[in-house]
Amino acid sequence: MRLEALCRAIGVSPREGSDNIEIRSIETDSRKVRKGSLFVCIRGLHTDSHSCIPEAIGNGASCILVQEGAQISEALRQQTLLLECESTRRAVACLYHAWYGFPGERLKLIGVTGTNGKTSVTHMLRHILESAFFRCGLIGTVGCESGGRRLSSTADDPLANMTTPDPSTLYRILGEMVADGVEYVLMEVSSHALALEKLAPLRFTRAVFTNLTPEHLDFHLTMEAYAEAKARLFAASERSIVCTDSPYAQRMLCAAGGNALTCSSEGGRADYTATLLRQSLREGVHYRLDSARASLRMLCPIPGRFSMVNSMLASVTAMDLGLRPAGVKAAVASIPGVKGRMERVPLGVEADFTVLIDYAHTPDALENLLRTARELCQGEARIILLFGCGGDRDKGKRPAMGRIASLYADLVILTSDNSRSEDPDAIIAEILSGMDPTGKRCVIPDRRQAILHAVSHARAGDVVLLAGKGHEEYEITRGERRCFSEREIVKEALIERQRGKVDRQDAPRASKDGCGDASQGKESDPNE
Repeated sequence: MRLEALCRAIGVSPREGSDNIEIRSIETDSRKVRKGSLFVCIRGLHTDSHSCIPEAIGNGASCILVQEGAQISEALRQQTLLLECESTRRAVACLYHAWYGFPGERLKLIGVTGTNGKTSVTHMLRHILESAFFRCGLIGTVGCESGGRRLSSTADDPLANMTTPDPSTLYRILGEMVADGVEYVLMEVSSHALALEKLAPLRFTRAVFTNLTPEHLDFHLTMEAYAEAKARLFAASERSIVCTDSPYAQRMLCAAGGNALTCSSEGGRADYTATLLRQSLREGVHYRLDSARASLRMLCPIPGRFSMVNSMLASVTAMDLGLRPAGVKAAVASIPGVKGRMERVPLGVEADFTVLIDYAHTPDALENLLRTARELCQGEARIILLFGCGGDRDKGKRPAMGRIASLYADLVILTSDNSRSEDPDAIIAEILSGMDPTGKRCVIPDRRQAILHAVSHARAGDVVLLAGKGHEEYEITRGERRCFSEREIVKEALIERQRGKVDRQDAPRASKDGCGDASQGKESDPNE
C-alpha cells in the first residue's frame, strides 16, 4: 500500500517525493520490522518504543511514525524517513483500518460496554438477529466469530486475555467479516480499548450500556476516569441504549447527546421497564417488558435477575433496529446458554445438587451471582462458593469480594485464579482480610483440588458456584499458561463420588471451617 494513502488516513502530509513509497507492513514491534515496513512508535504503559527506532532502521523500516514532541536525535532523523503525528495510538488504529480496506464503513457495528454483562448481551443479541436471518459477527472475551466461523484473535502477549483485540488483530478480523458477508458485528467494548483509542476510526450503529462498578482501577485509578473512558463509545454512536439502574447512566446519556433509549429493571422512569414475575434454575427467568410500543411477557432460559437485565437490553436494541416485538420475544425464549455465564454443568442423573460456572470476578458481579443463587435455592440447600482473585490486577477488590462472600455464601472455598506473577497465598490473605472470621470457609490454593473438594462434599440440593474463570480454559501462574478445564474437573469429581471414593455418609463431621476433613483444606487464619 502506498505511503500517501496511509498518510491520508491519519491526516499527515508525506514528505516531498516520499508519497509513492510502497509500504509492505505496519508494525509496532521493532523486532517484526522488515524491509518496507512502516514502524509506529507507541508510548506504552511500561515501555516507550521510540527507543527502538535504531533497531527498526536496522531491520529495514521504510518510514518511522513518531509522537509529536518525541526527542529524536538529528542523526536518526538523517537515517530514515520520519513522520510525526499528535497521537500514534490513534494513528495506528486508523492505519490498520485503512490497511484492511476500511471495513468499519461496510459493517453495522453494535458496541456493548459496561463492567458486567457485555458477553451475555452480545451473545443474546446475536441470537436474536440470527433468528431474523441476519448474518452476524462477534468480537469479545469468549472469542471472535464471523457467521458462525471461529476467527483467530490471539494477542501478541500469550498471557493476555483482551476483551477488545489490539488494532492489528481487530481490523483484520473486521476485514474478514466483510469478506464473509457479515451485516451486524456485536462487539464487546472495553474501557482499555476506548482509553487507548483502539476504536478511533469506527462509528457505531448502536451503543449499549450495562452498568459501571469498581474494576480496572489499577489502570484508570478513579471511577470518574473509568466512566469517562466508557462514555467515549456513546459519543461515537448513532444511537444508544442505556440501562439507567447504574448511577453512571447519566454520564453515558450526556455523551450520547440525547439520542438514546433508556431501560430500567428497578422501577425507574425509562422508555422500557422490566418487572420480574418468577424464576427458577430449570426454567430461567420470566418477566414483563413494558414500553409505549408494547407490553411483552418474556422468558429468558438463563436464570437470574441479571439475565433479565441483559436480555432486556438485547431485546430493546433488536426492536430499535426494526425487529418485531413478537419475533424478539420468541427469539429470547430460545436463547442458548452463554459459556461461563451462569452455566449449568451437566452432572448426570445421579447428582442431587447443582454446579454453576460463572465469570463473576468483580465485587458487583459476585454479589449478583450470590443473590441470584440465594433466590433460587430451596429449603435447607447451601450455597458453596469457590473463588479467588487474579494476580497483577486491581488489589482493592480482593477484601471487598471476601466481605461479599461471607455475607451471602454458606461455605466459602478460597483458591487461586490466574495468580500470574503474584504469590497465590498472598492474594488469598488479602481476600481473607475482608471476610467475617466466624464464617465457614477453608483455603485450598490448588484450584483443581479445591473443585474436587467442593463437588465431593456437596449435599442434596446444594448449589456449588465456581466463580471467576467462566469461559476460560486455562490457568496462568508464574508466567506460564496451562490448560485448565473446570468442566472436566467437575466430571472427574463426579466419577470419584459415584465410585464411592468419597463416601459422604462416612465423611468426618464438618470442622469449624465447614469443609469436612481439615487435612484436605488449610484452615484459614484471618490474621494470616
